[in-house]
Amino acid sequence: MSDTTPAPVHDEVAFEDASGVDADGAVDFAGDIAGDFSGDALAERDESTFALFEGDEGRLDEPQRRALVALLRHPYVSARTHVDEWRAVLDAEHQLRSRLNDLFLELHVDRDREVAFKRQARSESTRRGFPTLLRDAPYTREETIVLVYLRMRLRADARPGPDQVVVDRTEILGHVSGFRPATATDRTRDEARVAKAVERLVTARVLLKTSDPDRFRIASVVEVLLPLERLVELDTWLTRTALRNATTDGGAASDDGDPPLLTDDDADTDTDETEEDRA
Repeated sequence: MSDTTPAPVHDEVAFEDASGVDADGAVDFAGDIAGDFSGDALAERDESTFALFEGDEGRLDEPQRRALVALLRHPYVSARTHVDEWRAVLDAEHQLRSRLNDLFLELHVDRDREVAFKRQARSESTRRGFPTLLRDAPYTREETIVLVYLRMRLRADARPGPDQVVVDRTEILGHVSGFRPATATDRTRDEARVAKAVERLVTARVLLKTSDPDRFRIASVVEVLLPLERLVELDTWLTRTALRNATTDGGAASDDGDPPLLTDDDADTDTDETEEDRA
């Protein structure tokens, strides 16, 4: 007589092939969905969203790229001169600093004065320096005098808001003329040097044009270019130079050389102004 008793069923025994099917025969889609959203897939999809043209492998979105270009093209980016780019700098400061570091440049962001600018990174090695994208042109004597004057005017004026202090061309010319030695007779040449200094500072957006071609607003970035300790050093240099010129015999002024370490290390800039710049 045969034993027809059914063999016991062990509930704990799992299917050997459990790929997508559970014990009740239902298809498990959770694994497939999780696979679609794995880290590699998400990274690939996120990177593709930054593409703006065929073959684009950039890792920055469009506002961040525009901010990077503005930082490279202009002496600085501020909340007033480049509203959208300034916002992008604040939102992506780390990414933009990384891109500039790749070019041996440093990013400086002053959130109090709402200004950001680049500087050439300096190599700590004495054997080999970094390749440079920026020119390192020292300011002339007249440009230095004007810069120091603008910094002092900005420091003395407590008017609220950035870029609100206004100065006119005649005022600048009169201040610089105070440093001319008594023996200097070529006034036309000296005035031409001051005019050239003003134009260079306009190009650097230290002086901002207004609707009046002879009146300018002083950009608050001058406070970053000339911090207080640097201002004191340059003021001492100018005073010493003026005293030396005053005691020089003969018809030529004594030239004390360019002010030490005061340079305009910047890339070629775009001098086109927007309507807001001319307001």
